[in-house]
Amino acid sequence: MFVLGDQLSPSLSSLDGADPAQDVILMCEVMEEASYVHHHKLKIALILSAMRHFSEELREQGFDVHYMSLDSPDNSGSFTGELKRAVSDMKPQRVIVTEAAEWRVLQAMGTWEVGIGIPVEIRVDNRFLCSKFEFQDWARGRRSLTMEYFYRDMRRRTGLLMNGNNPEGGRWNFDAENRKPAKPDLFRPKHAKFDPDKTTRDVLNLVERTFPKNIGSTANFSFAVTRADAEEAARTFVKEFLPNFGETQDAMLSEDPFLNHALLSFYINIGLLDPLALCRQAERAYIEGEAPLNAVEGFIRQIIGWREYIRGIYWLKMPGYEHSNVFKADRPLPGFFWSGDTNMACVSQVITQTIDYAYAHHIQRLMVVGNFSMLAGLDPHAVHEWYLSVYADAFEWVELPNVIGMSQFADGGFMASKPYAASGAYISRMSDYCDGCRYDVSKKTGEDACPFNALYWDFIDRNTAILSKNHRLAQVYSTWRRMDEDKRQSYRKSASSFLTKLGRRERV
Repeated sequence: MFVLGDQLSPSLSSLDGADPAQDVILMCEVMEEASYVHHHKLKIALILSAMRHFSEELREQGFDVHYMSLDSPDNSGSFTGELKRAVSDMKPQRVIVTEAAEWRVLQAMGTWEVGIGIPVEIRVDNRFLCSKFEFQDWARGRRSLTMEYFYRDMRRRTGLLMNGNNPEGGRWNFDAENRKPAKPDLFRPKHAKFDPDKTTRDVLNLVERTFPKNIGSTANFSFAVTRADAEEAARTFVKEFLPNFGETQDAMLSEDPFLNHALLSFYINIGLLDPLALCRQAERAYIEGEAPLNAVEGFIRQIIGWREYIRGIYWLKMPGYEHSNVFKADRPLPGFFWSGDTNMACVSQVITQTIDYAYAHHIQRLMVVGNFSMLAGLDPHAVHEWYLSVYADAFEWVELPNVIGMSQFADGGFMASKPYAASGAYISRMSDYCDGCRYDVSKKTGEDACPFNALYWDFIDRNTAILSKNHRLAQVYSTWRRMDEDKRQSYRKSASSFLTKLGRRERV
């Protein structure tokens, strides 16, 4: 059995029927996976440490685990190379593996049987509730792949928050109640943190030694790296944070980067937590009166709705989806994406937080960094690779559609019904980032105005041919047309001045 680094689940399909008396498990850390983008140091450390701890969990169950560490002098550097070596050494009758979550790795898997000369059985990943083939069946013949309808089908399939054939509370979606700003709260409980053990400390040293130029530092590593600790983090979230998760899930505070967010996607995406079990845990909190319906429904929707939907979109559109670029945006990423060194307080705050924790929540990713990237015309493929690099929960299957389809609208509306574009007013309303910013969010144009304000209207103007027929933007274009020409020119001039400075690599 060949187990990959994001497949750390005892219920993994490749382990189904495994016999410790005769089956051998192969796990390997390979440079090809650690370096295909410049991953955050914390991301690499999380995965490697969790892999090493999972290998020990399997050994405790009696399995013979052949484990190749990243710094072994014999390491070939790739999954294919390590599989060939293992087959040559152990002479197995066949190889069993769970399908890879990412396109490029699954393509490599497809070559293994010929390359090693023995049968390779690739099993469906049963940790997802909707297989990619079931999603294809759902999508076939539909004019629009609206996530909301997929989500409703997933609710019916799982029975989560259902009252017979009807949704609990009489509504499928309570998102309208989950868009409130937040205030600082000194009494907010603390998220679970875990001190590195010797295995993790060895990994941290390895990462700092091997990837000295990668973004971030391992100094503040506090992730769960075992199933037991991940489950403890889940219990802490459900008890302490889920009750208030809903209404402030879109809020942003400078001094509180985590608010009431779950911080569990890292563990779900590498297999330490079971997504359906986690949803049932949240549902139980609602049933027992420990969390309100709007919070529990919002949390469950992110997992059985959005997460499953995003994966379906990924496999429906790959390969080639990563190069979608409907706006033909080609501006390179500014240097401050790797340093946070910008006068825009909101962008600086989110990127600095990302550097520190390899984490930002969905609104920070979408409406600050993503919004800026789209408005400024940054190359969407470069933006995609940045997101894939810097976030500890980022794997291509989940990150790529979120960036290309949702954040950058680079697919022209295949996934999202409109671009998630906004001026500085949205950021001001949902955060405290504008307080003390070098730019004035109340000013629309000029050197001291919030750059988001002019960039927003410039984005709308320069993409008229693509966006003006979008019914959800009808009011926006009506407003633009009603402006007098001097005002429109002022927006264009301010945006051009900012983008020129950006192109010259001046501090903005």
